[in-house]
Amino acid sequence: MPPLATTAGTSRPRVEGQRESEILDATVRLLVDVGYDRLTLDAVAAEARASKATLYRRWKGKADLVVDAVHRAKACGGPLDVDTGSLRGDLMALACCTGGLVDEVPLSVFAGLMSAMHHDPELMAAVHTRFLAPRVELVTRVLERARERGEIGAEVDIRLLFAVLPAMVLHRRLVMGEPIDATFVARVVDEVLLPAAHFSGPFSPAPNPIPKRES
Repeated sequence: MPPLATTAGTSRPRVEGQRESEILDATVRLLVDVGYDRLTLDAVAAEARASKATLYRRWKGKADLVVDAVHRAKACGGPLDVDTGSLRGDLMALACCTGGLVDEVPLSVFAGLMSAMHHDPELMAAVHTRFLAPRVELVTRVLERARERGEIGAEVDIRLLFAVLPAMVLHRRLVMGEPIDATFVARVVDEVLLPAAHFSGPFSPAPNPIPKRES
């Protein structure tokens, strides 16, 4: 259903404050329960006890509403700068805070968006810009500070190091179906990330372990 039309010169009431928060939180709850593809504005309106017209006064459509909800709803938290004085402390603080990697809601929300992002370029761009980019910027800043303190080798690729923990969390949660907790995060940090941060190069690619088939 297209957005509701308004006549020229007619202003539409704003949806803001507590009402807006209720709608955003309802959207997140449904996204966790049913995923992006099965989420509808009718369902959001019913969950938030609002009319669909109310939703269209504030958002252009489902993608706009969902991205706004993921970015701003209380349940998803938000990136907060940390500086505990150590790389390990910073990584644990970021992963274990509200909205961090051990928080079930943001993880389930992102899982609900993953399949849709592959066939909806606009949704993917919006999620990257509004949800992922602030987190990437924050963790990159944390890693750069750790490098300045001498905790990360000069030859270590920060972008590669950055991807390790979220990749392992997503694999464990979405592929293996196992829970994520602070103990798992600590093991990855202590056994994988910190040793990798102290890697001393130069890096030389390993030979291809897969033998070529003879024709």
